[in-house]
Amino acid sequence: MTAVADEEVLPKKSKMPLFLGLVLALAGGGAGFFAITSGMIGGSGDHGDAAESEHAGAASDHAADATAVPVAFVPLEPMVISLQGPQKYLRFTAQVEVAPAAQAEVTAVVPRIVDVLNGYLRAVDAVELADPAALMRLRAQMLRRVQVVAGADNVRDLLIMEFVLN
Repeated sequence: MTAVADEEVLPKKSKMPLFLGLVLALAGGGAGFFAITSGMIGGSGDHGDAAESEHAGAASDHAADATAVPVAFVPLEPMVISLQGPQKYLRFTAQVEVAPAAQAEVTAVVPRIVDVLNGYLRAVDAVELADPAALMRLRAQMLRRVQVVAGADNVRDLLIMEFVLN
């Protein structure tokens, strides 16, 4: 047999799986978009055309949500934490959001809360503290530690009032 005969024997590969995969990917993407924007997954479905009104009323909605549930705040004394490295300091102030019934209980353990936060912040690398994106991760870690000390049912949130690197 010659080279021409060998080429005729090999069948052509079908492009049907490629087109089928493309159609299924588009259908899946469209279904996912619909499910999220309609509120079936992870939300109320207010996304879409109401985006401008949502942004305009976000502050008033947040204020209404905050006043709907009674809260109390326990202030933590300002901390100045020496970091590893040449003369680096972190000035940190926060308040703990608690249920009004738990305010006295959380106030009683404020020294333990300050100790836990001080120990954690000393252990964090100064480079990570300087990263603006790391603040949310640090806040979550600190909130978890405060909840362990004061009780997860007592502490709702940790509000960072001041976070300054010198």
